[in-house]
Amino acid sequence: MTSPLPALIVVDVQRAFDEWEAAGKRRNNPDAVARIADLLKAFRMNRAPIFHIRHEGTKPNSTFLPSRSGYAVKDEAREEAGEPVIVKRVNSAFIGTDLEARLRAAGITTLVICGATTNHCVETTTRMAGNLGFDARLVRDATWTFDRIGPDGDTHSAEEIHAMTLSNLNGEFARIVTTQDVIASFAAR
Repeated sequence: MTSPLPALIVVDVQRAFDEWEAAGKRRNNPDAVARIADLLKAFRMNRAPIFHIRHEGTKPNSTFLPSRSGYAVKDEAREEAGEPVIVKRVNSAFIGTDLEARLRAAGITTLVICGATTNHCVETTTRMAGNLGFDARLVRDATWTFDRIGPDGDTHSAEEIHAMTLSNLNGEFARIVTTQDVIASFAAR
C-alpha cells in the first residue's frame, strides 16, 4: 500500500539556532520558519503525515542537549497531538532511528523536507532519502544555514552555502521546490 499523500519531514527547528544568531552567527533565509509554519498548516489541513525530527546533542557543550534551552522546538514548528517526534543523535534522520521503518510501514513514498540547517542535517537527510528510493522534495525557502569559515580561512556566506547545497542535491537526490509549489500540489489533487 502506498500513501497518495507526501509526508512532511521537519528537521531540527530548535531554539539552539536562535542562540547561535544571538551570539552573532549570520544566517540566510530569515522567513524560513514562517514557511515551515505554512507547510505544517497545509499538511494538517490535508491530513497528510508529518514527522518532526529533533536533534539531541551528545557532546557535553552542545546547545542541543535536552537539559539546555536550545533543545526546545521553536513555537512555530511545535508538534501537535499524534504527530510523531523522532530523536536523532547524528546528522541524518535515518541513522539510529525508526524513521525509514515508519515511512515504509505507512506506504509513504514521497517526502517533503524542510528545517535546519541546509548543508548539515537537512542535506544529509535528503541525500539518504534519495538513496533509499524515496521521492524527496527539498523546500528551498523553508530551510536555512549560517556563514562558515572554510579550511582555507575563507568566509563562505550562508546564501552561497545554501545555493550550492541545493545545486548539489537537485536532480540526483531530490527535486528542489518552494513552499508554494508544495501547497499548490495539494490543490491539484
